[in-house]
Amino acid sequence: MRDIEDRHWWFQGRRRIVAKLLELMPLVDDSRILDLGCGTGGNLQMLAGFGEVTGVEMDEQALALAKERGDAPVMAGSLPDDVPFEPASFHCVTMLDVLEHVEQDQAGLAAVYRLILPGGHLLLTVPAFRFLWGPHDEEHHHYRRYRAEELRSRLLGAGFEVTHLSYFNTWLFPLIALVRLLHKWIPAGKAGMETGLPPAWLNRLLLGLFSSERLIVTRGRLPFGVSLLAVARKPSASKT
Repeated sequence: MRDIEDRHWWFQGRRRIVAKLLELMPLVDDSRILDLGCGTGGNLQMLAGFGEVTGVEMDEQALALAKERGDAPVMAGSLPDDVPFEPASFHCVTMLDVLEHVEQDQAGLAAVYRLILPGGHLLLTVPAFRFLWGPHDEEHHHYRRYRAEELRSRLLGAGFEVTHLSYFNTWLFPLIALVRLLHKWIPAGKAGMETGLPPAWLNRLLLGLFSSERLIVTRGRLPFGVSLLAVARKPSASKT
């Protein structure tokens, strides 16, 4: 995963989309940013371009690999009850395909809300549509996939204002949906082939298609996609 995260079209494309979203967000100078569930740290260098970044990861091996990068401090922790920071510590929290790994997702979002300064932001991505559930989700220890209104409801329930919500990974949705549906009848041992690195030419092509969505999805909304993204704000008048 450490190697794939740096080179695979999906990880690279998601980074480009997230970076564009961050460019459009009203972040203050020297923003304190927390990357919750940073994995092996593939997004830390990109996030460091927008402020002072700290990562949190629960898996010991991934934590060690993230620390090896040297891009940002990385600490052990998990949602909802084991995040090693005081309330109102960050201007922005990112959760990039993390919430689906949290068994108590509503409690997890409430814990994230407490970590953010009033007026600060949460940027998160999650997998979309339950009918796409398959070996890929089981292999990656997901608890769920979301529809847009389900994610909005969770965010509102935690106290956030939802400022932007859209599906993404839309151009490739028909192909990926077909592959996911076919995987329901493929032996579980082959589930990992979806995240394998394709040939270089195909990787470049898929990256170009996927990352081009940043020109639309960061300002507008796409009606369907393999994933969802949301930007949510903690009201300025909130108590920590």
